[in-house]
Amino acid sequence: MTKAIEVRNPRTGKFDYVIIPPPPRLLAQQCKRTRRAQIRWQQLGLEGRIEALQQWKKAILSGRDRLTEALVNDTGRLSTSVLEIDSFLSSIDRWCKLAPELLQDSAKNTAIPFIALQQTSVPYPLVGVISPWNFPLLLSTIDTIPALLAGCAVIVKPSEIAPRFVAPLKTAISAVPELRDVLTFVEGAGETGSALIENVDLVCFTGSVATGRKVAEAAAKRFIPAFLELGGKDPAIVLESANLELATSAILWGSVVNTGQSCLSIERIYVAESIFEKFYHQLVAKAYRLQLAYPTVESGEIGPIIAEKQAAIISDHLLDAVEKGAVIHCGGVVEDLGGGWWCRPTVLTQVNHSMKVMTEETFGPIMPIMPFSTVEEAVSLANDSIYGLSAAVFASEAEALEIAQQIDAGGISINDAALTAIMHEGEKNAFKFSGLGGSRMGAAALKRFMRKKAILIKTNDTNDPWWFGNGE
Repeated sequence: MTKAIEVRNPRTGKFDYVIIPPPPRLLAQQCKRTRRAQIRWQQLGLEGRIEALQQWKKAILSGRDRLTEALVNDTGRLSTSVLEIDSFLSSIDRWCKLAPELLQDSAKNTAIPFIALQQTSVPYPLVGVISPWNFPLLLSTIDTIPALLAGCAVIVKPSEIAPRFVAPLKTAISAVPELRDVLTFVEGAGETGSALIENVDLVCFTGSVATGRKVAEAAAKRFIPAFLELGGKDPAIVLESANLELATSAILWGSVVNTGQSCLSIERIYVAESIFEKFYHQLVAKAYRLQLAYPTVESGEIGPIIAEKQAAIISDHLLDAVEKGAVIHCGGVVEDLGGGWWCRPTVLTQVNHSMKVMTEETFGPIMPIMPFSTVEEAVSLANDSIYGLSAAVFASEAEALEIAQQIDAGGISINDAALTAIMHEGEKNAFKFSGLGGSRMGAAALKRFMRKKAILIKTNDTNDPWWFGNGE
C-alpha cells in the first residue's frame, strides 16, 4: 500500500490536502497504456493535435476560477498565480502557431548529384516531466506543450509540495477525448519521479542541482535523453553609465517577484563604486514600498515562502551573512505570520563571496549588493559561481553588450532583469551546473522532442563510382 503524502498550506502552515502516489507497478502500467495511445496521437497529425490543445485551452478557461483557487492554495499568492495561468494559456497559442513551420520535413540536393536527401523526424513516444513547486502550473507545462505538439505522449510528475492545481487541470484534460489518453499527471514525491524515469523515453526535469544529478545518472543508465533546468545564482552588474532609476526598479522586480522563488531571480548585485551608495539607497527606498500579501492575498505584492524547508535555508543564509559582517538595510527576518513563513524584501551590503548569500542559491527576496572598482572585477565576480543560468547588465548599450559576451550564462538581460521569464523566443543553454541538454526556449524547445532521420535516395540507375570494380 502506497503511503499518503500530506500537503502543507503555505499561508496557514496547516496540512490540509492529501495526495496518494501510485505504486510503482501501477505507474509502469500507466506508462505502457500512455505509450500505446501515443501511436494514435501521432497519427492524428499536427492539425489534429493543435485542435486538441485548443479544446484543452477552452476547457481550462471554462474552469479558470477553480484553477486559480487551487494555485493560490498551492503557493499563497494571487497576482503571480493569475500571471502564471495567463502565461500558460498564451504558450498554448504560441506553440500552436509555431509548430507547423518548425515540424516541416525538408528535401534537398547533396554534394553528390545522384543522391538526394530527405530530412524527417519522429517523436519520442513517451516523455516524462518532473516539475518543481515555485511555478507549479507553468513549469509542469513548459515542456509538456511542445512535446505534445511534436507527437509525444507525456506523463507529468509535479512537486508534492504544490499539487492542488492538478485536479482542475485533469478535469480540463478529461474534456478532450483525443488528449486524455496521452497526457497524464501523477502525484507523488521523489520515489514516484524515480519510478517514472524507469518507464519513459525522455525526461525533462526542473529542480535542484542535487536531484538533477540523480536524474541525469538514472537517465544515462537507460540511454535516454535528459533535459535539466537546475539552480541559479544570477548576477546583475550595474555600471556608472546605467540609468539608476530604471536599474533599481528592474532589479527589485527581478529579485523579489514570486518572493524570489525563481531559478532566474537576481540573487547578487555588483555595482560600480562611484554609484554604490546612491544605488543601494534607491533600492532600499523602493523595497520598503512593497508589502506582504498578508493577512489577505490582496494585501500586498510579496507572498509567503511556499516550501517550509526553503524558509530555513533563507534564515541560514541571512544569519551566516550577518555573522560575517553583512549589514541589513531592510527586511532581514523570516517571520511566522498566521502559520505561514514570510520574508520582506531584504537589502544587504558589506557582503563578499565568503558568504552563502553570495554563492549558494537562496531562493528568497534577498538582494546582497557588492561594489566593484573595474569592469574586469565585475565580470570576474559575476563568473565566480558554479551556476550559469542567466544574468543582467545595466549600462550604456554598447558597454552592456560587450560585458554580456564575457558572462558565463545562457540568458543575459540588457537594462532589464529576468527577461527570459517573459520572452521565450531566444534559444539558450544553461551553463555550468545550471542545467544540461537543449534549449527549452526558441525553436529548439520543440525540436528536441524529435529524433532526426536522414533518408538518402539514389536517383539514377548507374553503378556508384565507389563500388567494387569502379562501377565496371
